[in-house]
Amino acid sequence: MEELMTIGVLLFGLVIGSFLNVCIYRLPRGEEIVKKPSHCPNCMSPLTWYEMIPVISFLIQKGRCRNCKEKISFQYPAVELFNGILYLWIVHKTGYQFLSLLYCLCASALLVIAVIDARTYEIPLGCNLFIGTMGCVRLFLNLSVWQEYVIGFFAVSGPFLLIYLFTQGKGIGGGDIKLMAAAGLLLGWKGILLALAVGSVTGSVVHITLMKLKKKDRVLAFGPYLSAGIFLAMLYGRELMEWYLRLCGF
Repeated sequence: MEELMTIGVLLFGLVIGSFLNVCIYRLPRGEEIVKKPSHCPNCMSPLTWYEMIPVISFLIQKGRCRNCKEKISFQYPAVELFNGILYLWIVHKTGYQFLSLLYCLCASALLVIAVIDARTYEIPLGCNLFIGTMGCVRLFLNLSVWQEYVIGFFAVSGPFLLIYLFTQGKGIGGGDIKLMAAAGLLLGWKGILLALAVGSVTGSVVHITLMKLKKKDRVLAFGPYLSAGIFLAMLYGRELMEWYLRLCGF
């Protein structure tokens, strides 16, 4: 039974990952993501059901469109597989409970944010609203400690907003503000502060390294690193805090 449930979680993650590819491609273009049929971005030919089987279709078609033979980006199977792995990771850490579902859906939104922001330096509003909805559900399920989540909504987004106003939008992006507000509602104030710390350290180290090795531009897409911080705080918040306190001698 446990093996079957694990396979079910993986398959669910792969299927949702296929939809995430649609979001990643269409959201920056302002296209419909639900009603518009899936199609080849090169020849625009509609895809059949057997061309949309996560990962497997890509392998069978050898990474090319069945109609025009144009190469299909490796992003498609990579996102599908990575989302499946994220779902397995979350369920392994948190078990089979409703909170795990919230975390899985949030992780998918973070994956979309990370890819789109890395490419366009913009975070789709819809993704932030979706995470905020997950946060509202979490708040409703924990009304006895509602203050923790309400404070979390403002704990990072408030200072970010001040930076945005003071620098006239040059110091931080509006999407980052909304992301941290939505995630703060999901994680609470302790979790969102930890997410900021992890995201900032990771972003600094990785981006400076890329600047030196690959001559990366100084402009930083903060979304991918904040997303990583949110994900780690979501799953390992308590462990990371205890580790830090022990490191400081508390």
